Amino acid sequence: MNSIELNILLPALIAGLLVLATHIPLGMKVLERGVIFADLAVAQIAGLGVIIAALLDLTGQPLLVQLIAATSALCGAALLAWIEKRLPEVKEACIGLTFVLAASGGILLMSHDVHSGERLKDLLVGQILWVSNTQLIATALLTAVLLTLWQWSKLKTHYLGFYALFALAVTASVQLVGVYLVFASLIVPALATYRITAHRMVYAFAIGISGYAAGLLLSAWFDLPSGATVVWALAICGVGVMLWKRL
Repeated sequence: MNSIELNILLPALIAGLLVLATHIPLGMKVLERGVIFADLAVAQIAGLGVIIAALLDLTGQPLLVQLIAATSALCGAALLAWIEKRLPEVKEACIGLTFVLAASGGILLMSHDVHSGERLKDLLVGQILWVSNTQLIATALLTAVLLTLWQWSKLKTHYLGFYALFALAVTASVQLVGVYLVFASLIVPALATYRITAHRMVYAFAIGISGYAAGLLLSAWFDLPSGATVVWALAICGVGVMLWKRL
């Protein structure tokens, strides 16, 4: 591997580690609460905010883009919190419908955009190989704040508080790695370790780190799309740990 590839893969791996830092504990809570599609819905709503910012020609003002995306995600979080509290028996159906509406809304907004295909691909698959130092620093600061609130506040035990933390974490990560990797980072480590009681967090992070590292290396060696490769690598690592623990 040459130095050019290393200079690209290392920031991408750091981006993956930052995503895992918040998404693994969030994913375990999502699995516990039975709101599996909440991450997809919030990620898609945050992406809708990014699309709106792009259509308003605000891409040159990253702080304003972040503000619009975060506001969209927080509005979505408030809606999901209301659904979970008021409609618990059909919450998954309502959350799934919210995702479909947000995704369809994004397609409608981009219907007259000549770059719509590229924007949609970036939103779903992400551009993890091209993350900037500015993005990494901003995400690292946000990650530190969110982990502090997660550990030392009672927000995660409240309907709206949990979804607010969730929305802010997803807003940052969806622009780093895309919707598919956000979902995989949340669900795969949590799902693969749901029967593990001792050192569950250690196994979850081992799956996440191994998946990102292997996926990025494979994508570089075989010239494959990085986001999709990491998703498959995460899944394979998760299945591997499940089989190993069972045997």
